[in-house]
Amino acid sequence: MNIKKIDDYIYEIEKEGQMLVPGRIYSSKKLLEKVKEDNSLKQVKNVATLPGIQKYSIAMPDIHEGYGFPIGGVAAVDTKEGYISPGGVGYDINCGVRLLKTNLLYEDISDKIRELLAYLYSNIPTGVGSKNAIEKLSEKEFRNVLKKGAKWAIEKGYGDEEDLYFTENNGCIKINDFKGISSRAIERGKIQLGTLGSGNHFLEIDYIDEIYSYEFAEIIGLEKGQIVILFHTGSRGFGHQVCDDALILMRHAKNKFSYIPPDNQLISAPFYSDEGQKYFNAMNAAANFAWANRQIIKGIIEYCFIKFLKISKKSLGLQQIYDVCHNIAKLEYYNEKELLVHRKGATRAFGPGNYEVPEKFREIGQPVIIPGDMGTNSYLLVGTKKTEKETFGSTCHGAGRILSRKKASKMYKKENIFEKMSKHGIFLMAKDKRTVAEEVPEAYKNIDEVIKVVVEVGIAKKVARFKPIAVMKG
Repeated sequence: MNIKKIDDYIYEIEKEGQMLVPGRIYSSKKLLEKVKEDNSLKQVKNVATLPGIQKYSIAMPDIHEGYGFPIGGVAAVDTKEGYISPGGVGYDINCGVRLLKTNLLYEDISDKIRELLAYLYSNIPTGVGSKNAIEKLSEKEFRNVLKKGAKWAIEKGYGDEEDLYFTENNGCIKINDFKGISSRAIERGKIQLGTLGSGNHFLEIDYIDEIYSYEFAEIIGLEKGQIVILFHTGSRGFGHQVCDDALILMRHAKNKFSYIPPDNQLISAPFYSDEGQKYFNAMNAAANFAWANRQIIKGIIEYCFIKFLKISKKSLGLQQIYDVCHNIAKLEYYNEKELLVHRKGATRAFGPGNYEVPEKFREIGQPVIIPGDMGTNSYLLVGTKKTEKETFGSTCHGAGRILSRKKASKMYKKENIFEKMSKHGIFLMAKDKRTVAEEVPEAYKNIDEVIKVVVEVGIAKKVARFKPIAVMKG
């Protein structure tokens, strides 16, 4: 494949064959060499064949091989002639991160971190197949969760009304019907609300160790040494089933459509087809589930901190900075044109002045939360106007894997990772040692290098860096 260097951090796969647009890769030379070791660049080419695709098939610096789309892939399609692809969203619909700030400083809890982590671990269900943090829901009540999203959880006492203003889409996307949602998806979802899950899902207690923009940090309300909580989870078994059901539906209907994808994993349907709309509504329902899920976990975190530390809610001062989703297809307007923007392992990053950015942040841009891998730094950035012009308001979502879970597990299964992290001042709790081996820092790209790329090309600006002191895994 012919890859042309545009500048130090932008590369292009020239249009050829079925491709309707070029592939654009945001990467350093060093990161690109790793990308070439899997099939993600081939997937960038495949995505460029999607009917209705605009400008480029885009890859962020955390790109790695995924299902159909590369993880770290972005594709915007014209809704009139474009196709929607479940592979362009992924199995964990609205897998996303939420960042919370507190009034606490590192020295306030430095001698209590291990016990505080254990208390959180005992109250937030983690791991594969983990069950509800709340009582089992009836199907009728579960449908209310899917309709209301984060608001449902707030009505049940988890968090505060203002959390909605600091959540992408205010924590809910309207769904028109439940036709694309199977009884199997409902059964899986009913028992998993308020759970962290496994794999790359996590909860961290961090402190701010570096501030890059004191002006922006002041607007957001951050200072050096401040304790923040960062957690990452999504729509759990419900979203997985929605994706599975949509793939089956579209494969059965593929003879109705003119587009034959170069890879069966890229199976898609016209956005306004019956199949496309069934998936779109079900996907939005899964996104709402994920927001409700994270809202419940936020409420549990607040309860745990207050009870364990024996302080008041006011003294804790837990406030949500922002909640962003990574895996979703959103209706957005660019140059007065309605587009469906697939973000697969990519973060929305709207710039200053955008009406969808909360008023508190509108002069600086949308907060963008980029977690590192287990045990490494995480970052808070903000979006830029350039992001909206060049990448359909999108940037990276994390470090990005360089080792598959299977390979990482095989290479590091004999290491005492708990002890290794402890030596670096990080307490780790996890249900499954195999999951920990799969998520070692060595399995991921260097987060600092990934952040450098998006900052150098101007599709995000750095605000602050977080250092983990406690990590909870499934």
